[in-house]
Amino acid sequence: MDTNLKTLTRIDSITLGAADPDAAARFHREAFDLDDRVRTAGTDAATDGFRGFTISLVAPQPGNVTALFDAAVAAGADILKPLAKSLWGFGGVVQAPDGAIWNLATSTKKDSAPVSRSFDHLVLLLGAEDVAAGKRLYVERGLAVGKSFGSYVDFEIPGSPIGLGLYKRRALAKSAGVSPEGTGSHRIRIAGDGGSFTDPDGFEWTDASA
Repeated sequence: MDTNLKTLTRIDSITLGAADPDAAARFHREAFDLDDRVRTAGTDAATDGFRGFTISLVAPQPGNVTALFDAAVAAGADILKPLAKSLWGFGGVVQAPDGAIWNLATSTKKDSAPVSRSFDHLVLLLGAEDVAAGKRLYVERGLAVGKSFGSYVDFEIPGSPIGLGLYKRRALAKSAGVSPEGTGSHRIRIAGDGGSFTDPDGFEWTDASA
C-alpha cells in the first residue's frame, strides 16, 4: 500500500445527481425514509442508459422488502424486476425517477417481526469493466476483501454506514434487469474518509471532512 494514500475505512454518504434534486430527495423520503446517507444534487451532466451502479437495501425479512418496494412504486419508481423468491431469498429491483437503480432484498425466508420499511444495510455496488483493477485500487487504499469470486468483490468496512462492492458491469446490469449500455456521467459522488480520487471506472470519491 502506498503510505502517501489516505486510508479508506468508511463511506459516509453518496450524492446522486438529478435534473430535479428536490423531486429526487422527495422520492427518497417517501419510498425509503432515507437519512442523509443518500443525498441529492442538481446536475445537467449528460447521461444515457445504465449509469454503472446499483444501490441495495438489505432488509431483515420479506415483509419489509415488500413494504419498501410498494412505497417506491407508489412514489414513482419503475419496476425493473418484480418481487420474487429465489434460491438466495426474496427481492425486486426498481428504478427511481432520477434514474438510480435500487435493489430491495432479503436472504430471510419468513417474517418474524412486525412489517416496516426498515432495513439493515445499504450497499453500493459499482460496475467495473476490469474487476481486478478496481479491486487493486481499493485494497491499495486500505479496504479488506470480504468475498471475492471472479466478477464480484465485496469489501469489509466494519462500522461504515454504507457497504461497498464491485461487480462486472455487464453482470451488474443483468442482475438489475437493464441493458449494460450507457454513456456519459455516472451522476453519483461518494464521500468517505479516504481522500479525493477517481477509480478506474470513473467513479468520483470526495473527502467527507472537506
